[in-house]
Amino acid sequence: MSADSVIALQKQDFGKLEHGCDHYKRRCKILAPCCNKIFPCRHCHNETSNSLSNPKDHHDLVRQDVKQVICSICNTQQEVAEVCAHCGVTMGEYFCNICKFYDDDTSKGQFHCNDCGICRVGGRDNFFHCEKCGSCYMVDLRDNHHCVENSMKAHCPICYEYLFDSVKSIRIMECGHTT
Repeated sequence: MSADSVIALQKQDFGKLEHGCDHYKRRCKILAPCCNKIFPCRHCHNETSNSLSNPKDHHDLVRQDVKQVICSICNTQQEVAEVCAHCGVTMGEYFCNICKFYDDDTSKGQFHCNDCGICRVGGRDNFFHCEKCGSCYMVDLRDNHHCVENSMKAHCPICYEYLFDSVKSIRIMECGHTT
C-alpha cells in the first residue's frame, strides 16, 4: 500500500467513534428540514421536539427528508453523502443514502430492508421480511409465528412507542400481536 493510500485511509477514519450522540456514533449532524435546526440524529430531534411545552409544536423527523448534513470534523454543511466534500472524512462507516442514516458502530449489523423501507439492526442474515405482517422478524420466527397484517405498524400497548421503527427489541406474542 502506498503512503498516499495510507494517508487517505487515515483521513477517512479520522475521529471514528469519537463523535455523535447516545443513539449513534457518527461524524456528522443532520439539518432537520421540518424545523431547520441541527441535531446529532433523528432520535435527538424527536426527543427534543416532542418534549416542547406546546403539543402543537410536537413533530417527528422523516428520515428520508433529510437533504443536508454538517461534518463534525470540519463543520461543513453539505448535501447528504457518505464522505465529506470538504475534508474527505467518512461521516459514517455504515451509510444508507435512502434513510440518510450514518453510524460508525457497525457491530450492530445495520442493513437496509427494501420491503420495510428503513434500516434495521441485528444483521441481515438474522432477519427475514414477512410479507403479510409487513415487517422484519428474527429468522427463528420464519414459519413459526401467527401473522397479523401490519402488526408492527402500531404503538406498543404498554409504552406507546411506535413499534415499526423502534430501536428497542420487539416481542411477538403467541397471538401475533407485538409489544
